[in-house]
Amino acid sequence: MRVFLCEKPSQGKDIARVLGAGQRGNGCYSGAGVVVTWCIGHLVEAVPPEGYGEQYKRWAIEQLPILPERWRVEPKAATAAQFKVVQQLVAKAGELVIATDADREGEMIAREIIELCGYCGPIQRLWLSALNDASIRKALGALKPSAETLPLYFSALARSRADWLIGMNLSRLFTLLGRQAGYTGVLSVGRVQTPTLKLVVDRDREIARFVCVPFWAIEVALSHAGQSFVASWTPPQGSTDDAGRCLQQPVAQQTAKRLRTAGSAQVLSVETERVREGPPLPFDLGTLQEVCSKQLGLDVQETLDIAQALYETHKATTYPRSDSGYLPESMLAEVPAVLDSLVKTDPSLRPLIDRLDRQQRSRAWNDGKVTAHHGIIPTLEPANVSAMSDKELAVYRLIRAHYLAQFLPHHEFDRTVAQLTCGGQPLVAVGKQIAVAGWRQVQAASEPEDGDGEDAQRGQVLPVLQAGTSCQVAQVELKALKTLPPKPYTQGELVKAMKGVAKLVTDPRLKQKLKDTTGIGTEATRANIISGLLARGYLLKKGRAIRASDAAFTLIDAVPAAIADPGTTAVWEQALDMIEAGQMTLDTFIAKQSSWVAQLVQQYRGATLAIKLSPPPDCPQCGASMRQRGGKSGAFWSCSRYPDCKGTQPVEDAPAGKRGASSRTSSTPRRRPKAN
Repeated sequence: MRVFLCEKPSQGKDIARVLGAGQRGNGCYSGAGVVVTWCIGHLVEAVPPEGYGEQYKRWAIEQLPILPERWRVEPKAATAAQFKVVQQLVAKAGELVIATDADREGEMIAREIIELCGYCGPIQRLWLSALNDASIRKALGALKPSAETLPLYFSALARSRADWLIGMNLSRLFTLLGRQAGYTGVLSVGRVQTPTLKLVVDRDREIARFVCVPFWAIEVALSHAGQSFVASWTPPQGSTDDAGRCLQQPVAQQTAKRLRTAGSAQVLSVETERVREGPPLPFDLGTLQEVCSKQLGLDVQETLDIAQALYETHKATTYPRSDSGYLPESMLAEVPAVLDSLVKTDPSLRPLIDRLDRQQRSRAWNDGKVTAHHGIIPTLEPANVSAMSDKELAVYRLIRAHYLAQFLPHHEFDRTVAQLTCGGQPLVAVGKQIAVAGWRQVQAASEPEDGDGEDAQRGQVLPVLQAGTSCQVAQVELKALKTLPPKPYTQGELVKAMKGVAKLVTDPRLKQKLKDTTGIGTEATRANIISGLLARGYLLKKGRAIRASDAAFTLIDAVPAAIADPGTTAVWEQALDMIEAGQMTLDTFIAKQSSWVAQLVQQYRGATLAIKLSPPPDCPQCGASMRQRGGKSGAFWSCSRYPDCKGTQPVEDAPAGKRGASSRTSSTPRRRPKAN
């Protein structure tokens, strides 16, 4: 019997339909010589510390580090019934086909169960990029041998065990040290979550430290040949900061008077250049989350859920958890089928699609830059857009637009810079004239232009100007401005920062090792990391922005610098890639991680945390002090008299203590232990 092991019931249903396995059973579908079953995500989980000994039920510093000699997993209680179904079917299997999601996590979900069940028969891998019937049939005809994807399992296992070692040991260690200092909460430490949190803490501290500096600017409204435009004053050297802003109010005031008196400005020079912009790549998940956060106001987890629904439920787009926006060159042959399906999905696209150059080959088609997954694009078969929610439809249209853009001309515009003089003062006017709309015609409504569109002046159309042209002064506006602090992160911007963390690394040793594309976390895990930080109360939502809580400052100040350093985590991610590539063994990696964790525990077990604690708020119902607790929707304040009093209060509504309250560690001088 051939058993297909899927990740989710919906996935199993789709594959069973194509296989002709239409008989529904208990936790499976069956047909002639074939059974399709599923995992409901992770059916097994790593055993917690207490599973390695009763003594670990009590948190104690002297018990650390906890370093399992033989790693164990056990069935999850919530899905024990389905595990039994899978176990029984695997025991009867003559051949097993892994049909979980085509990534590290999917590989681990299947192979942990296979190992726990003791299956030793032949294994093949179904590698799906979409769940529509055509894609499933294609993948069924090109099953991969087990050995080809086995390294993905080792890589995922390495990540899981490293997370366990750091999370279980250091969370216990610093929570216990925190309790000794009077901090009652849990100081949760994670391999990815802690450096991610540090990004937000550092940004918030940068905002808090920022000192606004006043400066002055002058805008001059000019006209020529009946057409109005705006020019800006260029302040003289000696009155500006490094960014060219005028810091001397008297200089700006005197200049404004001269400009008003002059009445006209003369053009000194005009330079025009033609700028050509190629289309953006199809989306990878991180870029999709960034754009949806910016354009649609979606949380990163919400974007992931929608992208998953478009892939899994609607069969409208390909696999969403991709880290690459590039497409394999073999998929050029599928272009006509994809475009035809888009017209059937939305007939209003017909005029646009008829104008597309189907033979055009953009930079997106590049085998050398495709990873395990390609960019997120529409599938080969029509989708039912009427079944989509408004948010799903909005995300689908973004994905569709990025695909259609590959077959449209470059966006071209003329950028003109005019240098003028007025009353002896230099002015500059910048204009933009679109020559070819190109691919922007499919994205203009949803994605405003970047770069030249930041300043409204830069998007203006200038009149025809040449050296010697005289322009009339219509108005002179002196603006009193001030420098602004950095903006707090949005969830989309935080994902971008996690992806591009190499830019933030200052350690020359680490910076040399890191590539620009290396980040912390993965496309599949970043949303979960941010959601976890929100749930634990370390991050707080402030509109679209996210800010660090007082507990976050306490944690980041307490933990070893190496743990919170995004550069260290990025190096770990590289090690996981090496395992996947067969360049490092799982045992070698875990041995190094165990040694490093043991070193950190030894270094900090005698430390004293000096934490400046903010007093908890009073209960709004009875006036007693409150305690911070964790719930399904995140951290909240709960009355210390619970259950006698059930008063609660959101964390963000409580009177805030001093942001960035000091938390110093008294121990040996900090040094960076070697990591991998």
